[in-house]
Amino acid sequence: MANRTDPTAKNIRGTNPQNLVEKILRTKIYQHTYWKEQCFGLTAETLVDKAMELDYVGGTYGGNRKPTPFMCLVMKMLQIQPEKDIVVEFIKNEDYKYVRILGSFYLRLTGVDSDVYQYLEPLYNDYRKLRQKLGDGRFSLTHVDEVIDELLTKDYSCDIALPRIKKRWTLESIGTLEPRKSALEDDFEEEEDKEEDDQAMVEVGEKDHYRRRSPARERDHDRKHDSRRHRDRDNDRECGRGSERERSRDRDRDRDRLYLREDKDNGRERARDRDKGEDREWDRRDRDRGRRRNRSTSRSRSRSRDRRDGRDRRKRHGRGSASPPRRHDEDGNSRDESRKKKPKIEKKDDGTDHPDPEIAEANRLRASLGLKPLRP
Repeated sequence: MANRTDPTAKNIRGTNPQNLVEKILRTKIYQHTYWKEQCFGLTAETLVDKAMELDYVGGTYGGNRKPTPFMCLVMKMLQIQPEKDIVVEFIKNEDYKYVRILGSFYLRLTGVDSDVYQYLEPLYNDYRKLRQKLGDGRFSLTHVDEVIDELLTKDYSCDIALPRIKKRWTLESIGTLEPRKSALEDDFEEEEDKEEDDQAMVEVGEKDHYRRRSPARERDHDRKHDSRRHRDRDNDRECGRGSERERSRDRDRDRDRLYLREDKDNGRERARDRDKGEDREWDRRDRDRGRRRNRSTSRSRSRSRDRRDGRDRRKRHGRGSASPPRRHDEDGNSRDESRKKKPKIEKKDDGTDHPDPEIAEANRLRASLGLKPLRP
């Protein structure tokens, strides 16, 4: 009985108001201790006291995803469905910021599109700090305007899927909403009006200043202007020679600039010609290198051709023989043998060519006497 919706409650978006919360989260809320102890028997009047005790906002936290007291009170408001005036008072409450966030969250879930924009957009000007409990159990710092922006622009908030609403420009086009007016627009208009007034005062002051000038003062002003003009003319006449010198100096300076420019152009042309000469030299070296390479290639080819012809010639004349067949002369001997034969030198038997000089001398004497040589 404690988890049932009030019988007098109306369906919201064609379903039970409690069905706007997912079933898993709804079951966790029903099993939570805060729901059983603090939310039992609450009415629209006593709900305010519990809302004033809130000190942070959030959806679920921890490993088993426990719901926060803020989410339990949202579920209780869906169950009892308070009147629209009470919800608007929650939103307009400036003393308790968590009460304001509770009413805004409930209106975002159950209100029509025009009411959501009408009552939540003014809260963009609330910059008070809020404590938000994250899913891992830690707390983070946020602000009221950030929570309102999340409710108006995001699809999820505090682990609940928010119902879809139309865009503001769509509601403006059909005439349901008026164009939004920023809270700072009045300040800007006041500043613009003040600037326009200051500019008008300045213009009026200038006109009065010229209007208040007396005729005598006008004559003095004209006299001073004429004297200044005549003095400038006299200075121009006196400075005519100086101006002529300056013009001559200018001509000399222009001529020097022209010479310098011509020298630079000539230097560029010489550098360009030098670059071209270097390019020609490199081309000539490349051609010479190519000729030497072709010449060496042709030499190596001719050598290989000669070696191949020599091998073919040896194969034709005999097996592995490097010399041509021998030709015989008239006596029947080969030319090689005849070429190899040398005339033999006949050795003397008189012993005069003996290595021992004494024996050789004795043998010469014996030869002269007709005796036989000595035989050692």
